[in-house]
Parts: sequence; structure tokens; C-alpha cells
Amino acid sequence: MLYTGYDIQRGWLAGAGWIAQKQADFLNNFASGPFSYGGLAPIAASALDVFAHSVMPRGKPAFGLDFVDIGGKHLPVTEVNEARKPFGQLKHFTYEGSSEKPRLLICAPMSGHFATLLRGTVERMLPVYDVYITDWKDARDVPLTGGGFDLESYIDYLIEWLEFIGPDAGGRGAHMLAVCQPSVPAYAAAAIMSANEHPLRPRTLTMMGGPIDTREAPTAVNDHATRRPHDWFVQNVIATVPPYYKGSGRRVYPGFLQLSGFMSMNLGNHMISHWSMFSDLVKGDGEGADRHKEFYDEYRAVCDMTAEFYLQTVDTVFQRHLLPKGEFNYRGKLVDPGAIKDIAILAIEGERDDISGLGQTKAALTIATGLPDSHKKYHMAPEVGHYGIFNGSKWRDKIAPVLEDWIAKNSGV
Repeated sequence: MLYTGYDIQRGWLAGAGWIAQKQADFLNNFASGPFSYGGLAPIAASALDVFAHSVMPRGKPAFGLDFVDIGGKHLPVTEVNEARKPFGQLKHFTYEGSSEKPRLLICAPMSGHFATLLRGTVERMLPVYDVYITDWKDARDVPLTGGGFDLESYIDYLIEWLEFIGPDAGGRGAHMLAVCQPSVPAYAAAAIMSANEHPLRPRTLTMMGGPIDTREAPTAVNDHATRRPHDWFVQNVIATVPPYYKGSGRRVYPGFLQLSGFMSMNLGNHMISHWSMFSDLVKGDGEGADRHKEFYDEYRAVCDMTAEFYLQTVDTVFQRHLLPKGEFNYRGKLVDPGAIKDIAILAIEGERDDISGLGQTKAALTIATGLPDSHKKYHMAPEVGHYGIFNGSKWRDKIAPVLEDWIAKNSGV
């Protein structure tokens, strides 16, 4: 009933939003006429516009990266969906000459948002690398015939996709960049492939804002996962996909619950942001208002996770901390971080990260006991929050160059 009830409410709000947008358009068209009396028309139109934008339903956004500038040349970019699997596909961004660049696999979070949340990450990496990204599907759209998907499945996908990408010029696997939640499965995949002496193990692994050891500087996200028993999550946040979706009958952690949690964590900031959007509209600053809208178009576009993936992540990563304790199991075998001996690891954290606290990602360097110090690097980005690690000007100008230098330094490992 949880899912169906939400869909009914969303349908009502979508209808109200459509009406509000029509009213806003009407008032804007007549703002210079009798409806502008007392200056109320722009205010009313702006309020209606903000309301309409906040309640309208959103689907999966597009990356929209149509061109890349290389040495002053404006080259068209083509998105190729490769290595399709039930719960995701390997998306490849190609352009003239891209195949000659180092290969980079970006591991997008499966945490309630689509891979397009990393649009800014991909855009910054495109001129320098041959970029691939894990493009996850909304679990509610995967039929039960597609099977299940858990944390071990995520590791399977990464290993298979590294194999698909193939060797670089030196015969080793692609560079790998994990943003936030996938730091754990990416690190596990690196350890498993190293233990097996897999020839296509990643040449470098960069983790940004990842929950490798959530015992370090716990955040509100960590507290939420640890102050309740595992059974509470099973009983209170897992829903069944209704029959009008392709994934009818699948047990999921709905994306709308994840969004509600993130919104409530920073409610004050979101209220200020919406007030700024309203103020910009009243002042006629369409460009400023559009920036707010673009952010929330992406932020509110959410997708479901399978129940088994969500519950296993809560249990393994946030409640029992199995990876840093050396107790993480993959297909019946312990994952040994000490098996990583020649994958250069870079851990990046944001000073103001309120999702993955300082030290949680850095722990990846400590537990890699078999890796020489020369193959380890830590970078703390000053005055940067969680999303600023992989998006925005500080990511583009301050953080990305650190990543590029590290990959360049270790391309011959």
C-alpha cells in the first residue's frame, strides 16, 4: 500500500502542478496589464511556478553531453549503450580520437538517483579519457524474470564490465573512479581481481566520498542506519512494486523514500534554495531561477533499488562494517584488501561532507596492507561538501587535476 498510496498522491499533485503552471503562464502573459495591479501578478506567478516545479513528476534525465572541446575543436559526442544486463548497462561516450585516450570506468552510485547525477563528473573527464559509466536501471522497471540484484551482483557487474572494456596499451585494465556508495563494491572488486591475479584488474582506483569505514566520523546517514535494528528496515522501508509497472511484485526500497530522507537532512538549505528560486522569478532573473530548476530536476529524479541490495548494504557497510574488519564475503570467500598490491589507490574526501565523513574513504588506504605507500594518495578538498566533490567549479578546477595527475603518474604501474 505504501507504493500505491504514494503514486496516488503524486498523481494528485501532478494535476495540481499542471494547473498551477498554466495559471503562472497566464499571469506572466498579462503581467503588464490590469493583472499587474499592485505588483501582485509577478509574485503570484512566481509562487505558482515554484509550486508546479516542485511537484511535477520526473523520469530518467538525459546526460545531454553532445559535444566536447578538444584543443579548440568542437567534437560531437555519441552515447553508446554497451554490455547490457538486467539491472544496468555500460554507457560509453565516444568522439573522434577518444579510443586513443586512457580508459576510465566511472562507477555511479546505486543510491536512489540515476547515473546522470554524475553528469558534471563525466563532462570534466571527457576531454582527457575514454569514458565509460555504469548506467543503472530503475528496479521497478526490471521484470522479476531479470532475477535479483544485491551487493555481490554489483561487484559481478564491475568485474564483467572491466573485462568488456578490455586491456589498455600496456595490457592492464581500465582506470576506475567510484563516487560515494560504489566505493565499497569497487574496492571489493579490485581486491578480488588482485587475489585472482586477473590481468584486467584496474590500473588505478580512485574513491571519492565513499563509505569504506563508516565508524570514522559518523554522519546523520550513518546514525540513521545504526540506531535501528536490521528488521526495522525490512518492515518499514521496503515496498512491493505495484502491478502497473514492469517490475510488478519486486521488493524494492523506493526512490521517493531516499529522496525524502536526503531532503529532510538539509531541509533548511532546500527551503532557502526554493526561496531563492522564487526571488529570482519575481525579479525576472530567469537565468538564476533556471540554475535552481536544473539542480532540482536532477535531484528529484529518483529510482528504486532492489530490497536485497539496499538491505545488504545497510547490514554490511553501515551496521557491521565488514570490509574494513576483513569479514566481507563474496560468493563464499573472504575479500582480502591486503591482496591489492599494484593498483594505485587515491582517496578523496570533502572537508564539509555530511554524508561520508572525513576518514571514511581514507580508511581504504589503511586496510590495503599489501600496497606500497608510493601507490597510495589521500586528498582532502577544503570547504567542499559531498556533492561538490564530483560536481561544480571546485571539482573541475581543484579536485579533477589531482585525479588526472595521479592517473598519469600511475599509468605505467
